[in-house]
Amino acid sequence: MKPKVYFKTFGCRTNLFDSQVMMSGLSDYDVTENESEAQIVVVNSCTVTNGADVSVRGYINSIEKQGKKLFLTGCGAHTKGESLFKAGKVQGVFGQSEKMKINTLLSSTEKFYEIGDLNYIDDAIVDDFVGKSRAFIKIQEGCNFRCSYCIIPFVRGDSRNMDEAKILEQVSRLASNGFGEFVLTGTNVGSYGQGDGKNIAQLMQKMSLIRGVRRIRVGSLEPIQINEAFREILGEPWLERHLHIAIQHSSDEMLRIMNRRNRHNSDVELFGMLNDRGFALGTDFIVGHPGETDALWNEAMENIKRLHLTHIHPFTYSKRDGTPSASMKNQVNGAISSVRMTQLNAHIHANNLLFRRNTKVPLDVLVESGDNGTYSGLDQFFNKIVIKSNEDLSGNWINIEKYEVENDHNTAQF
Repeated sequence: MKPKVYFKTFGCRTNLFDSQVMMSGLSDYDVTENESEAQIVVVNSCTVTNGADVSVRGYINSIEKQGKKLFLTGCGAHTKGESLFKAGKVQGVFGQSEKMKINTLLSSTEKFYEIGDLNYIDDAIVDDFVGKSRAFIKIQEGCNFRCSYCIIPFVRGDSRNMDEAKILEQVSRLASNGFGEFVLTGTNVGSYGQGDGKNIAQLMQKMSLIRGVRRIRVGSLEPIQINEAFREILGEPWLERHLHIAIQHSSDEMLRIMNRRNRHNSDVELFGMLNDRGFALGTDFIVGHPGETDALWNEAMENIKRLHLTHIHPFTYSKRDGTPSASMKNQVNGAISSVRMTQLNAHIHANNLLFRRNTKVPLDVLVESGDNGTYSGLDQFFNKIVIKSNEDLSGNWINIEKYEVENDHNTAQF
């Protein structure tokens, strides 16, 4: 009987893809979704915030007590891997560039630290996504932006593109295996094609022609990446009706401090156009970055009312050693950040509820999970819907015309 390996994945969709690549690279091991029956645990880590580091270390400590063999990879391997390795917490540490060697690495009888390099380009192709209804497709790696708070370019490298032919082959294989929804992911997804004379909109159009592709989502875009080429596909039926566009803040002074490329007035124009086209709109937003005074926060909250946001992925600022923000003065007290975070979330929650009440159209839902007559999935606007049904709906696409709008989600009978 082969040893069983459990993958614990922290962080973003890119890590989800990388975990799947590693699963597909195992020949001498069986993958399990049950942590308790695994002899080996691979921790695919995130290091975007202090909280992410704490979560990873806490998990490693808990697994270490169970006597399982532990390996660390992901972004945290570059920032915390050496200290965890020297402390004897893990059997091995390996960078993202080494993940295709995972079968050999897990078989090593010696402890190892192989961090790899930050210039590699993925060429792996996977045929399945274990335990997922949607497929995640990595199209690029790295980031050329240098936002003052961000550690990611230092652990993922500069932006580089996956090979288009391999991306399309990847989509084709997964579509033939029953996947209909594809989520494009990467470190800075919208930068795909730069330097090669291509762009993400052209790639998505080619993907849409593959038999079985029903819906395409984009993980996250920068405002400047919604260019003319992308605007041309906004009416396509296969494009998600939700776009996640990372602005990080709505005060121009804070955007300057953060070394961001977007500015509020142009964001207002962009988001207004997309709102008029019927899109639900999400963003990333950092609360409590150094220099965020009461006056700037109040300005930001007034400005954000003009952006039609329905979804948000907010972060409380987390100091990352080696970034410009880490040495900035006027750090914001954690208690103040907490109050601001509550205020921000309440505003977006109210927006989302209003959007769902005002956008009463048939919902195209991919059912992702459920049992015993209760199922859940995401509609084309990236809103959750809970469905009661006597049928087994898991993994199915369903169209729902009649539904109720609840506080946190929609509900329906099917």
